[in-house]
Amino acid sequence: MEPLEKEGMEEKGLAHVVAAFGYSMAGLRFLLKEEAARLEIVLFLAAVALFAVCGVAFWQWAVLVGLFVWLLMVEAINTAIELIVDRTSPEISAFGKHTKDLGSFAVFCSLVIFCGYTLVTAGLVLTG
Repeated sequence: MEPLEKEGMEEKGLAHVVAAFGYSMAGLRFLLKEEAARLEIVLFLAAVALFAVCGVAFWQWAVLVGLFVWLLMVEAINTAIELIVDRTSPEISAFGKHTKDLGSFAVFCSLVIFCGYTLVTAGLVLTG
């Protein structure tokens, strides 16, 4: 990766907000290149289809979307951790392994919560 120029990165006021939004969208574009994030989007679409069939309430949809955003956020943090470890510790080390394993565990926990909520909610709605 090439170093970025710092010129123009000290915006104030509304320009700062606009720039921050641009950085966030760049992060999203980078995240969407990751296979794990794309698989999580497929999982979300499957959950949307299941909820549509079940006819869940609005608040249940809202929780589903919130949990999906949470899942992507944790995936983004995990990806950032992996990038930092790969950059600062290119050799295989216990430190790098443990760091990446902890990030992966955070994603796993988020997936369990997302899938658990989806399945329990659909089951409760379908059974009545």
